[in-house]
Parts: sequence; C-alpha cells; structure tokens
Amino acid sequence: MRAGVIAGTAAVAVGALAVTATRRKARQITASPDPYPYDLLSTEPRGETSYVERPDGTRLRVVIAGSGPTVVLAHGIYMDVVEWSVLWDMLLARGYRVVAFDQRGHGSSTIGRDGISTESMSSDYLAVLEYVDAQDAVLLAHSMGGFLAIAAVLDVPGVAERLGGLILMSTFPGDVLRGAPHNKAQIPLIKLGMLQAMVANDTIGTVFGAGLCGDNPSPAMVQVFLDTFRAADHTSLLPILKAFGDEDRGDRLIDIAVPTIVLCGTKDTLTPPWQSQRIADAIPGAQVWWLPGAGHMLNWESPDAIVEAVSDLSATPAR
Repeated sequence: MRAGVIAGTAAVAVGALAVTATRRKARQITASPDPYPYDLLSTEPRGETSYVERPDGTRLRVVIAGSGPTVVLAHGIYMDVVEWSVLWDMLLARGYRVVAFDQRGHGSSTIGRDGISTESMSSDYLAVLEYVDAQDAVLLAHSMGGFLAIAAVLDVPGVAERLGGLILMSTFPGDVLRGAPHNKAQIPLIKLGMLQAMVANDTIGTVFGAGLCGDNPSPAMVQVFLDTFRAADHTSLLPILKAFGDEDRGDRLIDIAVPTIVLCGTKDTLTPPWQSQRIADAIPGAQVWWLPGAGHMLNWESPDAIVEAVSDLSATPAR
C-alpha cells in the first residue's frame, strides 16, 4: 500500500515536471524572433485561380502567375498553396512562371470517386502539368509532395516528359517510419485521432509545430502550420499517411532520368537526412544540398536555397 502511494506520488511529480517543461519550451518558442511575419506567411499566393476537373469528379485548385520558365510547386501533407507564401514572390521577381496547386483533399481541392491514394494523387500531377502546358518545367515537391512526385515520374506516363528538372525537398520514397522516431511516435497518434486532440491545446501545439523546424523555429511559422493542420480532414487523408509506411520506391529511383536536386535540412526529424542521401545516391546524376540547422519546413526556413536550386535546373537562369 505504502509503495503504491509512493509510486503514485512520484508519477504525479514526474507529470508535473513534464507539464512545466512543456510550458517553458512553448514560452521560449513564442518569444523567438520571426524572420517573416505571420501576415506574410499566412497569405496565399496571388494569381489566376482555376480548377482542373478530374475524371473521378475531383476538382484541383490551381494558381498561376508570371511568365517565363515554368516552376510547379507541390506541397506536403496537411498544407495547401499557402506553403509557398514566401517563395512565390521570390520566384516571380526572378522571371519565372509559377504554378501551385492544392493536392486532392487539401485546401480548396476536393476528393472524387477514386479517393485518396498514391495512384490517384500522383495522376493529378500529370493533369496539372497538362493543364498549364508545362514544357521543361521544374517540379519542386515537398515532403508528401515529393513522395507523390517520385511515384508520378516513375508510374504516370507523360510526367517525366514535361519536366526539365526535379527538386525533391525534405522528402522520402517511402518506408517513412524507418529511422524516424518522431514518425513512429506521431503517425500512430494521428491515425487514432489523439494527436489532433492534443495539439488543440496551444502549448502542446506550439511544441509540436516547432518540431518541424530546425534550430530556429519561429512563432509565425509554427502558427501557420498549426492553422492548416488543425483545419485538415485527417480521416480522409489516412490512406496516404498509411501509404508513406507501406510503400517504398527506393529500389526504383535508378529509373528516374530527370535532372534532380535533393534538398534536406540537417535537423529534419520527419524525413531525416538518410532518406535524402539514399534518394541522391540512387537517382543517376542527382545532387544533394545540405542546409545546416534547418528542419522540415524549408519552404519558410531556407527559401533562398530553393530559388538557387530552381535556377540551377531551369532552362533560363534566374535574373
């Protein structure tokens, strides 16, 4: 009896310390400087907005602006075109035609009869490329966007032929749980609906969101990610989340012939550096660019490096 009381008291004490540490960490994050203000990060790219109608009834929102060599932007899971809020104007200023789209089930894009799967979502890439008449385009694909881009290039006839360059950013060809303790902990919680409930608390949400960044998480970056994560229809996206772990195209990367640059932050815990290294090692002629101290959200953490990569692969160098 006495031993049980002591153990219970110890557990309460440990729990109290954990709560205190979490609150302290959240305060530190919210007090950090913002390289970009929330108003900028949360503003969707401006351009001509239209919808691509898919045979299964899916409607994909597409935003297009500028003229020049085409750059197509494919965002990660739980995000939408707002992911490109900083990069958009940087690319326009350098003379590119910039295209962004909401992946099916994200943002303003719907889910048709074919549902959410690697096959249906990777086929959407061809639909967008055809819609904008992309020729020698650079495809910049982040996280889930990169997983689907790899599938599209390998499995969807016509995608590779429209590309002059491929930037795989903070991404993976599959097997997303291997060597990624954060994913092993968080993905099961998402599948159970527990993580969504946890991050409804601002303190826990702030610490969770900061885990996507590297050495210098900013409150604005964390908040914009939380806005989209909290608004996502997590149930409908479970099939693609499951595919991240069940599928792996690592042994087929050698068949990708598109000139490729792999971008990875050295502090990325969701798609750790070994994933980027195996992509770069397997794709013939691929380069890997390491971004010291950066995490998973390179779209906001390292936009200058992304522009440099686009310029490196583009038919017309950036001005």
